[in-house]
Amino acid sequence: MRECADVVGHQFRDFSLLKLALTHSSYSAEHEDEPSNERLEFLGDAVIGLVLADEMYRRHADFDEGVLTDLRKSVVNAQTLAVAARRLGLGNFVRLGRGETTSGGSDKTSILANAFEAVIGAVHLDAGLATAYQLSLRLLAPEIAGAVPGLKMLDPKTQLQELTADLGLGTPNYVLEDVGPDHDKTFFAEVLVAGRRRGSGSGRTKKAAEQ
Repeated sequence: MRECADVVGHQFRDFSLLKLALTHSSYSAEHEDEPSNERLEFLGDAVIGLVLADEMYRRHADFDEGVLTDLRKSVVNAQTLAVAARRLGLGNFVRLGRGETTSGGSDKTSILANAFEAVIGAVHLDAGLATAYQLSLRLLAPEIAGAVPGLKMLDPKTQLQELTADLGLGTPNYVLEDVGPDHDKTFFAEVLVAGRRRGSGSGRTKKAAEQ
């Protein structure tokens, strides 16, 4: 446990919390007196979600709620958390049942992501939210730094908002008009950046016109 604590970067006062965080349900199924890390996983997920929401809110004042949500989701997901867990080598410490061990469970995305969340939950219980907050920031630093570039995979409105924010031009504004009867409308949109018209579009829905 101490080796794992060194890897994580937190010296536990209560090492039983770290042991619990590393105990997969498959191990618990074979050892009735050993509870699984699922409750700590639940707690850690909430802590990481709070950390990411707080950081994205503070770092990106020009981003609206939708973009901030996408940023948080780009980090708080199984694939990304598993990458962080692999970087730490958490798979070397996770306690698995025989079946999971033989099937390569120590490198499964879901198991690693859950273990990472559980470890953060354990740190929260061991030392408090402030410590868990700072540890989450440090362990997820590459993923947080890559979150904004990752928005390139998102919709055109999000990409434009990211670009204008990077250029210091504020948030784009959209002017919408509709033509036609209620059952057969066509929507027209113009986008204004810093008060100047920068583009237009049309579509059968407001979203399509704005995109």
